[in-house]
Amino acid sequence: MAEAESKTLATEAPKALSNGEPSPHRLDIQKLHSLPSEQQSLSLLTFTAELVRHVDALDAESTTAEQAALKKEILQIVNLASPAPTRVIRENLGRCFTGIFEKGNRKPLYESINDLVAIIQAGKEKDIKAKHAAVACLGSVFETAGDSAVSLSALACTTALKSLKAASNDTGYRSAIFRMLGRVVKGIVAAIDEDVARSIWKQARNAVSGEKSILVQASACLCLERLVRYTSYFDNSNDFERLQTSLYKAMESSSTSVRQAAASCLAVQLVKSFAQSPGKDAVPQIRKPRKSKKAAKGEELDDELERASSPAPDKPATALSYTLTEMLKVLSTHYCRSTTTNKARASIAVCYIKIFKAVGESVLENSFADIARHLFTDILSHPGLQYNKYRQAISRKFVRILLERVIGKMLGETAQLNACRFLLNDIIKDYPQAIKERAEPNKHTLVGALSAVTAFIGYLDAATASVADTCREGLLQVLQHPNFTVQVYASRALRAFILACPQQLLPTVTICMNSVNRELNLLAGPRQAPRRCIGYAHGLAAVLSTSSRHPLYGSVDVYARVLQQATNLLKSSGSSDLRMSSCQLQVAWIMIGGLMSLGPNFVKIHLSQLMLLWKNALPRPVPKENMSQRNMIELSYLAHVRECALGSIRGFLTFNQRLLTSDVSKRLSAMLESTVAFLQSLPEKKTSDDPTNRLSPALQLQDYEVMVRRRVFQNFSLLLQLSPVGGMETAAHSTVLPLAVASFSDADYFAPSSLSAAIASAAAAFESIWDVGDNYAFGLTGLIHGLNILDPVSGKTIRHWSSRNDDEDEVNDVVLSPIGGGLEFDPTCIYLPAVEDHEPNPAATGAVNAAISAFALCLPLQAPRVQEGALEQMASSLSALSLQKDPARKAAITVNVTLALSAACKVATGDGGASKGDLRSVATEKALQALLHGCIKDPDDRIRMLGSRALGDLCRSSGNALTATEVTYLTETIVKNREPHVRAGCASSLASIHSQLGGMAAGFHMKTIVGMLMSLAADAHPHVHFWALDSLAEVAEAAGLNFSGYVSNTIGMLSRLYVSDSHSIETAALAPSNMAAELPVTAAIARGVDSVINVLGPDLQDAMKPREMLLMLVRLFSQEPDVGVRLESLRCLEHISLYAPGHIDFARYVERLQSDIDSNSSEIAASSLHGLSVLMRRDAQNIVRTARPGLEERLWDYLNSTPEQADTKSIFTNWLHQTGPSNPTEWIQRCNTILTRAKSKAEQPKTATTKDTAAPELQDEEVAGFAAAAGVHRDEAPTSTQELMRWQVRLFAMGCLYDLITVISKEAVINDDAPGVVALQHKVADVVRIAFSASTAGVASLRVVGMRIIDQVLTLFGRIPDPDFPEAMLLEQYQAQISSALTPAFAVDSSPELAAAAVSVCATFIATGIVTDIDRMGRILKVLVSALESFSNESESASIGDLQSPSANAQVMVRMAVFAAWAQLQIASAEQEYLLKVVKPHIAQLVPLWLASLREYSRLRFEPDISANMGGAIMSDDLDTVYAALNRETLLKFYADSWLSLVDAIASLIDEDSEVVFEALDGKHAETFKDEDSGKAMNGIVRQSTGINYREEPVAFFFVLFGLAFESLAIRSNDDIATTRQRNLDILQALKKILRPSVSGSAVYQEVVFSESVDLLSRMVLTETLGVQSIVVEIARNLCLVHPSSRQGVQTPINGEALSDDIEQLFELTRIIVLVLGGLIPGLSETPVSVHLESSEEATALVRTAVQALVEVSEVFPSIIKTDLHATILHIFVTVLATGACQSTVVPQALPIFRRFINSIADDDRSETRHQLRNALARMLLVLKNAQKRETEASLPCEKNTLLAITVLLSTAVQDIGADHPLVSRFVGELCECLTAPMTSRVAAGCIRTLLMAGVGPAALLAESTSFLADAIDLEGLQEGRILTAQTLAAYASRVSISQRPAAIALFMITLLEWASKTGVAVFPETGARLLDLAAADNATFRAVVSTMDGERKALLERIVKARAGVQRAKSDMDGDREPTIALKMNFGG
Repeated sequence: MAEAESKTLATEAPKALSNGEPSPHRLDIQKLHSLPSEQQSLSLLTFTAELVRHVDALDAESTTAEQAALKKEILQIVNLASPAPTRVIRENLGRCFTGIFEKGNRKPLYESINDLVAIIQAGKEKDIKAKHAAVACLGSVFETAGDSAVSLSALACTTALKSLKAASNDTGYRSAIFRMLGRVVKGIVAAIDEDVARSIWKQARNAVSGEKSILVQASACLCLERLVRYTSYFDNSNDFERLQTSLYKAMESSSTSVRQAAASCLAVQLVKSFAQSPGKDAVPQIRKPRKSKKAAKGEELDDELERASSPAPDKPATALSYTLTEMLKVLSTHYCRSTTTNKARASIAVCYIKIFKAVGESVLENSFADIARHLFTDILSHPGLQYNKYRQAISRKFVRILLERVIGKMLGETAQLNACRFLLNDIIKDYPQAIKERAEPNKHTLVGALSAVTAFIGYLDAATASVADTCREGLLQVLQHPNFTVQVYASRALRAFILACPQQLLPTVTICMNSVNRELNLLAGPRQAPRRCIGYAHGLAAVLSTSSRHPLYGSVDVYARVLQQATNLLKSSGSSDLRMSSCQLQVAWIMIGGLMSLGPNFVKIHLSQLMLLWKNALPRPVPKENMSQRNMIELSYLAHVRECALGSIRGFLTFNQRLLTSDVSKRLSAMLESTVAFLQSLPEKKTSDDPTNRLSPALQLQDYEVMVRRRVFQNFSLLLQLSPVGGMETAAHSTVLPLAVASFSDADYFAPSSLSAAIASAAAAFESIWDVGDNYAFGLTGLIHGLNILDPVSGKTIRHWSSRNDDEDEVNDVVLSPIGGGLEFDPTCIYLPAVEDHEPNPAATGAVNAAISAFALCLPLQAPRVQEGALEQMASSLSALSLQKDPARKAAITVNVTLALSAACKVATGDGGASKGDLRSVATEKALQALLHGCIKDPDDRIRMLGSRALGDLCRSSGNALTATEVTYLTETIVKNREPHVRAGCASSLASIHSQLGGMAAGFHMKTIVGMLMSLAADAHPHVHFWALDSLAEVAEAAGLNFSGYVSNTIGMLSRLYVSDSHSIETAALAPSNMAAELPVTAAIARGVDSVINVLGPDLQDAMKPREMLLMLVRLFSQEPDVGVRLESLRCLEHISLYAPGHIDFARYVERLQSDIDSNSSEIAASSLHGLSVLMRRDAQNIVRTARPGLEERLWDYLNSTPEQADTKSIFTNWLHQTGPSNPTEWIQRCNTILTRAKSKAEQPKTATTKDTAAPELQDEEVAGFAAAAGVHRDEAPTSTQELMRWQVRLFAMGCLYDLITVISKEAVINDDAPGVVALQHKVADVVRIAFSASTAGVASLRVVGMRIIDQVLTLFGRIPDPDFPEAMLLEQYQAQISSALTPAFAVDSSPELAAAAVSVCATFIATGIVTDIDRMGRILKVLVSALESFSNESESASIGDLQSPSANAQVMVRMAVFAAWAQLQIASAEQEYLLKVVKPHIAQLVPLWLASLREYSRLRFEPDISANMGGAIMSDDLDTVYAALNRETLLKFYADSWLSLVDAIASLIDEDSEVVFEALDGKHAETFKDEDSGKAMNGIVRQSTGINYREEPVAFFFVLFGLAFESLAIRSNDDIATTRQRNLDILQALKKILRPSVSGSAVYQEVVFSESVDLLSRMVLTETLGVQSIVVEIARNLCLVHPSSRQGVQTPINGEALSDDIEQLFELTRIIVLVLGGLIPGLSETPVSVHLESSEEATALVRTAVQALVEVSEVFPSIIKTDLHATILHIFVTVLATGACQSTVVPQALPIFRRFINSIADDDRSETRHQLRNALARMLLVLKNAQKRETEASLPCEKNTLLAITVLLSTAVQDIGADHPLVSRFVGELCECLTAPMTSRVAAGCIRTLLMAGVGPAALLAESTSFLADAIDLEGLQEGRILTAQTLAAYASRVSISQRPAAIALFMITLLEWASKTGVAVFPETGARLLDLAAADNATFRAVVSTMDGERKALLERIVKARAGVQRAKSDMDGDREPTIALKMNFGG
């Protein structure tokens, strides 16, 4: 494939050389100007792009040869007046210059620089576009070859600086000048003149702080950054202060790009000044040399700039040198200033990120404590941020990103553990204060530390076990903190900790429960601490929520105690005072909420009780006058109780949808309705200044009301989503809907009385609702962050394609919303599923969010009038007069309404996942249209986007009429309204309508929509053309092939727009440039190109012109600096490689993906990995060969840094599956390398110094520069130098090895000589070593996989002898390693999973026969014996080794593993005799245990769930019985893994007729057996009766065994096909043994059981493999043979038998056998056969088995129905005989069976039998006739086989057919003809012999035989037949009667002599032998005949006899001399 691609590319690429001459790449100006004006720029783009390709393709020599011509062409294009070079053209020209001077000679360098400078210096006569292009080219030249043109740098820089004045009206040109200056500085590095550098410095600083253009500001920041990085002139305190001033001002910019550039510049300066031990030395003043009289160029400018400085004396400058802490302090100082804006704070956070990434992992690891303390103390705890909730929230978010996402992911596993230790020991455990010297951390520090610990635990996961005790103690200690926020974050950390270390679940739950009890008891005393009590309750709920994830470590007893405690609290709370009661109620509901996560199996048992509790907490409201009499604290209490109860209901709804019946839904909705009524009855005044009137000091009634309202909406939304249809009363809808609308759109609202809100509410101060930043924002929703929307209904984030998700972008996104988040705002999140890193908003905002969700779900379900009323309510709110003075509230309402309408319309389409309802009434549609038309015309991008989506959904739900109206309205609006934002909104709406309707429905409007969008895309206004381009891509993607007609125009338009400056950020005008700076227009164009590629699809291969244009555009996109454009280019390349792989430069694409893995952008890295994974699916080996060296190592490093990356794992998985089985050695080595490999650390290049002028080779300028600045310290030894890869990576590598061995094992089953097995056998030592090292690792998951690999190796190679020492087993030498690996599996710190795997290994080791001496099995056998003893009784303290089971579930897991291990030994004992000594002593103990386990499994699997009726709670003392359903799903898995082994073991004992097993099967296992050991083993095994009535079945346990086997065969398995087939085979084998009379009796013949069984067996015959069918046939045969009717038929006389009612069962069973044959033999059934009998030995064997089974069954069939079966069998035999495919393999094996069958029916006197036999003979003769036509290759074998078959029939049953029957005569005639035919002569002769001996047709056969022998016709092939005929005649002579014998012998002698005389000497020996046989038969007659012969015949006879004697003598000599002959051969001397 790669060769084809390279050839194609070679044809497409421009030729470098032609006939030895440089190919002319010259622009034909005349031809260019002759083109239409719109095509000129496109032609120029194509030319320059091809020129770049041409330069790239040149080698160094060719480049030098073409330099002059190429330079001339470039300068010609630079000077072009029309079309003037635009941004893309300028970039291409710069790339050409780069290529020329990188590879070629640098002789033209000075000339090129002077030419370009001349263009820049030219006066006004030169177009500014040409100067712009010259500046861009000059920058490229200097960046590439500046070190060779240092002397011209001053001229270039001075010229550029002077040009700034001329560029005052062209923002693009000014920006290009600053970028060029930066590139010059970079190119010549430290060689730049200081005066020039300071001139650039000053201009750039002025531009950064005073420039109005965003683009120029960003470019000036980049210029400053390069000055800082590559020179040392500004590394002093004075310049740094000036730089800071400018940059901090830039950080206030509204533009993200400017803020990013400023942050980057500041970070570079700080990193450059980083030193471990700083010195503050004064910078020496260097005296400048005296200037000459004639000033050099540029000096006038320097003087001019210098004169502007202040006359005040400068303070002495000191050299910049900071420690990391000082560096961070510089940033935090400005961050915490009250005047710093939030956007500037975000920029400073970005600066932090850049610094951390630059200093590197080692510094971060060593300085983590200092960094964490700095962030917690100097930022989170700064007093200036304490009193502004929003600043506090965003600061916390920034610190989380810095510590958790940036630093956390950079640190290795060891460093993360050390960070955890520091946070726990040095911060968290300091609360409460225990040591006087260590101050207690404040709440902000604790919150930050807890959040960081949570994140680190998430990264470390199971590796947290090494700090488990410290972690548990610290977190439980801090739970008692009085601050609610600390408690909630501690609870979440505790939850993460338990998820990572489930062994800690029960200890932690116990501590929390005891702490809650203790604190509750203290509530009544003087030391009451209600807050501490609530903290412990939250911790308990968080821990309980992990139980469902780790059922092995939970305890039913604990759950029951928690629920009991909560119920008691609720009942007793009424006797306490209000505040104490509120605490008790809150604790109780928190605990109940935590229990809800256990799921329906737990909750349903207590549902009626819970419903009663909820009903009591949410009663119907009392009359309003009663409410008015209550004081504030009582109302607060009532609201608080409701809020807590509703929180637990939310947990119930989230985790227990299965229990949400119509009745439950109605009752819950009634409770919500009551709560709404309660809210409406509250007084208007909800605040009080009197602390005694507050339930909680910090919360007013207003706050409680908001929280209750939020909970009502949340629960109502969940009910609407999850309830069954019709499950909710419409009354609840009508109550909640108006409240929801009022909550998010009412003009009158509750506003927090904060100063910032009061200032912002003034109309003059208000600019944008998104910049308010007071954590309330006038009631704005918190679901919108920029263009990313958190779906109110589903909770999923809908990301806009233009949004990025790198760390720095996440920081910038934080300030896009004026509302921050935090866990403390909704504590239920600690036990509810997390929502995509979205922390809950404050209660007021949360209420708005929930109200929008409830509205969206509810509105479509309402009647049209209610819908219209709700929409009118929203419209009137938007137009309220009061909002004219409150623009901020109006903006907030507009956003809320738009989001609500968008969500409602989406629900109406059915995409919301809930009941979709309907919005189709005319009035509703009009009201919606009116609201949405206002939304799409809004100046805010977010509102327009939401409005356009809503319109699209509305058109989809309402149909074509509304769509047509909307499309017309939008197109007319675009034409009439010139407002840019209106046009942008209309464009988005058109695209949304089209994409929602789909290609077919939108086809009517396609032309209109596409035409309008293409027109708007050409608009010069950035907003209009960006949204039009975005919409066009969306339309193309949605339309698919329907867009084909517009592809050419679209490609042309996109190309023109791409090359146009009006659609570029570098446009000349200031306003469009600033607008374009924040809009990714180029990325939108690239996205359009990608959608066009997808439209074309595979047609790309044929469409040459579009393909070339698309490839050119994608190449250009790949070279753009913008991340968004490069991402889109990667997607384009991926799709092109999919649709047209032959037209892409495959090698370059792979290299591009490889290099992008190292990109600074995580999105680009992830996208490149995805592209690689797609390629690896096709041909992994080719990719690895094509890529540069180091790809594999880089992939492992990436996986180590991001273990959850799925694409990286997919790459290795695909690679493994493609190459692993054929080359396992390489993969074993690879896995071994990863397990032992040390984690690589990023190498940091050394910093640039002033002494070295060579440009450093840096791939990425920004990060490489940071790294360069920090690189001076790279020689210091890190703390974790030899750290291994993360355990997750090692686990993945072990998983790969496990998969590899699994695949090879499957191959070994099919093919004994599989190459993978052989290769693996050679590497078995390495595999054992790898598994051993893993099985002793610190992480349990690794140990389990290591154990499983050992098990695999034992299974695969356990019975293979050592090739070097065949008397020993291969694995015997590894016994010590395996035994050592098993030891820690049974230690105290082990886990149930590991112990279960180790038990399996023990059994496999013993069973494989590596060691056959019991005494040498050592502790491996002792483990199994002791485990059996321990688990044979039902004690709770059962253990294995030192491991105590943490719970009952874990105990079941290990117990079943032990029982399955013993079962495995019993099964293997059938083949390995030594195992009998191992197993036999324990059989009496094991069988009852196996049967009890199977009974338990069947009970769990088949019995209905306990308490399924959801009545009351079941009254039982046995908790295991009450909560059986809770454990059911967990336990079923353990039993499912083991049950088949148990059944097989029992079946093998049944096969051995073991007395023990039959006793146990009969339920007599409580008896004492004679064997004393057995009796001892049986102690304590008596179990309770299950109560199942087995009626009169002979074996009590039969139905358990049969039911399990049957059900497993009947259901579809989720395993792969091979595993399922093997499992089915094993089950059927066991079933065959179970279905014998001694076990099953007649149970299987019961009507219901039998019909189901036959249906199952029939299905398996039709669907399963031949192996399965073979066992099914055996089962059917056995069932027939022992059927009661069969026995009755044998025992009853024929005359007196009666047809039994169940004889049909015999027919059903035989039908199964016939069904098998029908699937194999063509012609037996109408369906085609599935296999070729000629090529399948298995199929042939199955046919033989089935036919044999039929014959055996026919022998025991009751006589009265035998005839039907006989007819069937005869038909099958005849069909087999007539089938060509059966001739070579089946028929030869079927003939003996046929003879047996004919023998069995030959004595039958019934006429039906005789008729059947004659009919069969007639059909066989017909088959013979057809075969003699020789129409197919099988005809001849068929003829021979038919002759044989008829011969069998006649020789066996001739008396039934009749010897004189015409058919017999006919066959004899046919046989005689066949005797004379060369091809059939031999077979016919054999048949004649058989028939003669049987006495069939002797006269005719003898006549034909003698004639055939005597005639001796000389035909090839007849000789063998004649020999056989001669033998037949000689043998038959003795059978002739004595009276006729003389005549017969005379005839035979004459015939033989005649044959000899005609044939010659060759047959004399044979003739002689036959004559002697005749003489032996009757010597007297022989002599008499000889005496009557004439002389000639006597002479002939004499010669024949002598010839015979000679042969005999020769034979005798040979026999006698055989040994000497051999001896002579050994004598080489002769």
